[in-house]
Amino acid sequence: MDNTNTRVFVAGHNGMVGGAICRQLRALGFQNLITRSSRELDLTRQADVEEFFQEQRIEAVYLAAARVGGIHANDTYPAEFIQQNLLIAANVIHAAHMAGVQRLLFLGSSCIYPRLAPQPMREEALLSGQLEPTNEPYAVAKIAGIKLC
Repeated sequence: MDNTNTRVFVAGHNGMVGGAICRQLRALGFQNLITRSSRELDLTRQADVEEFFQEQRIEAVYLAAARVGGIHANDTYPAEFIQQNLLIAANVIHAAHMAGVQRLLFLGSSCIYPRLAPQPMREEALLSGQLEPTNEPYAVAKIAGIKLC
């Protein structure tokens, strides 16, 4: 992305990775960073996401938003983790497509690789073995997001 006037939506800007993306884009001179907190825009609500993309005329997307938690949260709320992360990925990717967005970066996670993947992990290891059970719902949603792209 060479045009620093591109309207860039950073989903998940309050998180560690999304925040780093925003800092780097600003350092590179990008002027039109668009962010929304989860209170301002619920990415699990398809109609709201589509309306946002149309109103804001989004041109590029960094999708760093996700419901995350530790081992206890993943183990306690597996249905919520898979459902919310699937909705976030599907809604943002679909809205970007419908709005004609030309550039979208979806962030995966190391948890998408098998628990016993050889180190260092190679891309070919994806879907080649059993996922770590403690974060499987999150991992499955991330894999689905990758496939949606």
